[in-house]
Amino acid sequence: MDDVIQLGPLMFSPDRLLAVGLIWLFLGLGAWIDKRTGNRVARATWIALLVGILVARAAWVADNYGAFAVEPWTIIALWQGGFNWWAGVLGAALAIILLLRRQRATGMLLASLAGLALIHLGALHMLAAPPRPLPQGIVVAHVDGRALPLDELRGQPFVLNIWATWCPPCRREMPMLVDVAGSSDVPILLVNHRESPAMIEAFLAREKLGSSAIVLDPTGALVAATGAQAFPTTLFVDAAGNIRTTHAGEISRAALTAALRNLKRNPA
Repeated sequence: MDDVIQLGPLMFSPDRLLAVGLIWLFLGLGAWIDKRTGNRVARATWIALLVGILVARAAWVADNYGAFAVEPWTIIALWQGGFNWWAGVLGAALAIILLLRRQRATGMLLASLAGLALIHLGALHMLAAPPRPLPQGIVVAHVDGRALPLDELRGQPFVLNIWATWCPPCRREMPMLVDVAGSSDVPILLVNHRESPAMIEAFLAREKLGSSAIVLDPTGALVAATGAQAFPTTLFVDAAGNIRTTHAGEISRAALTAALRNLKRNPA
């Protein structure tokens, strides 16, 4: 999903807005069923929702344990995303069954949950952007001034992270990105947008960060070519030169390593 929805200075990922909307719809359906049956369904709906969210998060953490072992505190960083929604749906369904047991309201609430899960699946499929080619002819430069045509990377999967020193989320994720880039067998380039080498070098020195993964895009050619709408934006490019997925906004270590894993499994 490479589009974002902008409301003033704020940018939101459509899939997250979809999830929030479906959560509120689930709560609304629970309140409606409660009025129809009078079986304390609203309370059970809230509990099932919380259980579902916790199970979805726990399943994601378990699936990406290696990343969370490096930064355990990010387990509670729910704003960074990272949920196994199908595990969450199953957790919520089990909670509904245990709380309401065998009654008409149980079936109604389970049917509502199943229907919303199918809507979520269908909407994600519709929102998923098809792979699109990374435009050719983009040339960035190493910090020391050496030119690096991105076309030279074709034939292998690689990752491009667009960032700037004035961007708070970019600064927050930069130490993690530098760390992952240093050990990744998939090239990860951290492409600075239209800032001077002196400014970038001062930032790296202040933050005590290495520069091996840093490249410069002084003209903003990458943003212009890809239409990136948010900072930071991370592009996952396959060996055929197609942008397979895009992550708009700050990315977590777990989300980055999961996307790298998917990219290596399907390199072209």
